Amino acid sequence: MSQSPPNAIQLQSAGSQSTLAPLPRPPDVQNPPSHSWASLCGPPPWGLSCLLALQHILVLASLLCTSHLLLLQSLPAGGLSFSPAQLLASSLFACGVSTSLQTWMGSRLPLVQAPSLQFLIPALVLTSQKLPLALRTPGNSSLVLPLCGGPGCHGLELWDTSIREVSGAVVISGLLQATLGLLGGPGHLFPRCGPLVLAPSLVVAGLSVYREVALLCFTHWGLASLLIVLMVVCSQHLGSCLLPPRPWRPASTSSTHTHLLAFRFLSVLIPVACVWTVSALLGLSIIPGELSAPTKAPWFWLPHPAEWDWPLLTPRALAAGISMALAASTSSLGCYALCGQLLHLPSPPPHACSRGLSLEGLGSVLAGLLGSPMGTASSFPNVGTVGLLQAGPRRVAHLVGLFCVALGLSPRLAQLLTTIPLPVLGGVLGVTQAVVLSTGFSSFHLADIDSGRNVFIVGFSIFTALLLPRWFREAQVLLSTGWSPLDVLLRSLLTEPIFLAGLLGFLLENTIPGTRLERGLGQGLPPPFTAREAPMPQKSKERADQEYELPFSIQNLCPCIPQPLRCLCPLPQDFGNEERGPSEPGEIADLLPDFGDQCPQPSRGESQ
Repeated sequence: MSQSPPNAIQLQSAGSQSTLAPLPRPPDVQNPPSHSWASLCGPPPWGLSCLLALQHILVLASLLCTSHLLLLQSLPAGGLSFSPAQLLASSLFACGVSTSLQTWMGSRLPLVQAPSLQFLIPALVLTSQKLPLALRTPGNSSLVLPLCGGPGCHGLELWDTSIREVSGAVVISGLLQATLGLLGGPGHLFPRCGPLVLAPSLVVAGLSVYREVALLCFTHWGLASLLIVLMVVCSQHLGSCLLPPRPWRPASTSSTHTHLLAFRFLSVLIPVACVWTVSALLGLSIIPGELSAPTKAPWFWLPHPAEWDWPLLTPRALAAGISMALAASTSSLGCYALCGQLLHLPSPPPHACSRGLSLEGLGSVLAGLLGSPMGTASSFPNVGTVGLLQAGPRRVAHLVGLFCVALGLSPRLAQLLTTIPLPVLGGVLGVTQAVVLSTGFSSFHLADIDSGRNVFIVGFSIFTALLLPRWFREAQVLLSTGWSPLDVLLRSLLTEPIFLAGLLGFLLENTIPGTRLERGLGQGLPPPFTAREAPMPQKSKERADQEYELPFSIQNLCPCIPQPLRCLCPLPQDFGNEERGPSEPGEIADLLPDFGDQCPQPSRGESQ
């Protein structure tokens, strides 16, 4: 994200592929893949699932603290009429509800909903446009706002009203997203988004937060470097190290001794715990002052609308909400494709994209009504964590939703997330965003990258998406049309890197002539499926289709849905074979269909 915070942060101290010994397995299985058996043979045990969910909570905390910290610092000197911990708790509660809905009846992918940074740029534009002209200093990436104590000070009265106006923009963006999803807009657009649209968007998504990562790591480069080194060592160098076998029952009724790749599975939790302990021993607990409250937050608190005041709906909030909806929708569609690629699944079908986007919109509406200045959307860093850990069972996403709801009910517990040192948060974001960036680069091979047409589309989309936000940030004259809502809309959209990359890639890909093979589209396959799904076995495709199906109890309600909303339901031929039976609402036994046949089989004396 290329928009920088208006003023400086003020703080207060308070697997490698090495040769392994053969594992005990049936004689017909050779050369085990790098993926763990827990992700191949069904859901992991509950203890491991809780640890995986805790790692996603840590990644979500990095987004939560970073987005709220940068937004609060953009406001003039003043104070909130409520505890910042309650602000974080309301966001966590909305994230938990949205994650549970998304994994149960949304896109059905194990996607964690978080305060996406795509909401931050319009929020910063909205708050900066509200400041008095004397306080704006164009051309400088960091605004330094002087303390105001006179009778004409705007700080105290602008603080709460600015948060309310941003919350109003979040509500509007959620309503627009939900409307787009209910009308089937993503289902109509996503089939036209081939590799040359998704790959530049993922590359820009990985590069767009380097300024924020550097800003967080700048508080203590030693701790940040130590965390990054430990995450790389655990996930890559020690990723194939096996702990002694531990018996558990993965998917069948037989007891199987399965080796656990503990360093890879815990490649976020172990480094964060080590660096957090080191910083505490050295007295380097770096806590952002804007997120700490002088008064203690309550242990239990039930979030409800209008806790402090209703969101403020203004023409400027409407303009910011439109830009939030467009940017968050583009980002979420890229997350769907990225998650499917990391889990070796076909691209999400249109009905899954429409359901996912509509439920994300409802999550943002809930967040705005609860007073949160950040909406909810599919989180790129959490999807990058799935690729880093090489494990993405749906059970973990369900647990993340429950944990977020529990933290949202207790502001005192939510405030514990702010005690994580800022360099730790920056290091976690840096490594997970690197996975998103590399996945974007790996998607280019699906198309003919040597084609002059494709070279131009990729280069122009990425370069322009990074150039325009930088130019607007450094421009000496702000964009001014004479009407403030239009200024907010244009400036927000033209400084959203992911939206620009997706828009430019979509327009160029669908207007410049090119063959389907050159564009990387599947030959003889439905449009949402790219060329990488062509060699997949039919059995794997059937199992992948089950990932996007609605739960059986909800499938029965599809015939009762009005015709304009039928885009949210699978087509009749997509429901699956009747003799196969309905899919369970939980995770399918094999999230990585390419290696499903390598799971251990039960003994002859035991039933399947």
